[in-house]
Amino acid sequence: MADRTQPHSRLSRRRLLGGGAAVAGIGWGAATLTSHEQNRSDPGLDTTPFHGTHQAGIDTEPQEYATFVGFDLKPGTDREDIIGILGIWTDDAARLTQGEPALADTEPELARRPAGLTITVGFGPGLFTAAGLPDKRPSWLHALPAFPIDQLDPAYTGADLLLQIGAREATTVAHAVRVLSKDVRSLVSVRWVQRGFRNASKGRTMRNLMGQVDGTVNIAPHTVDFDQLVWDDGAAQPWLAGGTSMVLRRIAMRLDAWDEIDAEARAITLGRRDSDGAPLGGTAEFDEPDFQAVDQYGIPVIPPSSHIARAHHRHDGERFLRRGYNYDDPPAPGQISDSGLLFVACQRDIDTQFLPVQQRLAEFDALNIWTTPIGSAVFVIPPGVPGPGGYLGRQLFES
Repeated sequence: MADRTQPHSRLSRRRLLGGGAAVAGIGWGAATLTSHEQNRSDPGLDTTPFHGTHQAGIDTEPQEYATFVGFDLKPGTDREDIIGILGIWTDDAARLTQGEPALADTEPELARRPAGLTITVGFGPGLFTAAGLPDKRPSWLHALPAFPIDQLDPAYTGADLLLQIGAREATTVAHAVRVLSKDVRSLVSVRWVQRGFRNASKGRTMRNLMGQVDGTVNIAPHTVDFDQLVWDDGAAQPWLAGGTSMVLRRIAMRLDAWDEIDAEARAITLGRRDSDGAPLGGTAEFDEPDFQAVDQYGIPVIPPSSHIARAHHRHDGERFLRRGYNYDDPPAPGQISDSGLLFVACQRDIDTQFLPVQQRLAEFDALNIWTTPIGSAVFVIPPGVPGPGGYLGRQLFES
């Protein structure tokens, strides 16, 4: 395997830029170009470490803005080309997340406010075929089965590569998306771009555009549960130790129809009150839902068809990390909105953790009247880059 600290023999940044800006070389692990004073009273100057056992952006506190970009490898792109792409992304991400401009950055001033920037890379099923590594693909890395509630749009479904880019400032996200995308445009095509946002004060749960608290039941980062349920242990695929999986679902919301029902109907549909997020029969958001409780007539307080009843795990093996981002895109002519939720699920095994829950929701969830999944993609999130000199995915390609 060639020394990744040297420019790749078959792949140069000039080639990836399509003959654009000339640079000296790829420069994995090269010294940063500049430094700047950071005023810790300004959150726009905050940085999130790039190097580590895991990629940032999974156990990181969700930022206010995120963009997900799905790429397809162009015909003829092979293993060495993919390594080159990942090497360039590694170098650029290591710089941008620390407030330094990427090599060949044509707007270096925009890099000076990292705003907690994280850049997370994922591999779709097709990458393993293109790389000639089908035996290294995890067994759960495949398109989700067809669900009766789905109306999937190919424009938001599948991809060979994923970039998840998050930060506290929208300008930071937009700049990172542009830098990382233009650097690889000769070898990949963009399948979709999905932009999301979320707002919640520290320690509070975000609300989706239906007004519901979204993400109450979750796994706390940096805990034993998180390690066991989210991070892969490498038992099935040794190269994946420290990585995870990601499901990205785009869920459209019929907000005009949702507006027509009252607070009581909404609570019955969800199983929680919109006002404070408390489960029906409870007093506060984080009260444990009592699915056995009945009223004076013997009717369940939380309807079995409610969203939280269907989504609740039946055992610990069905728990996974949930993260949601609202989207509110320009509507088609004559429509008021094109809105919904970008739902992200991370877990060690999609088949055993995510699928059973999703199947229950697809079979019957009272909320399905107002929501429709229109996009779906699955990815493996490789481990992090331990230190300078490595590259994302090295564990896969050099195992």
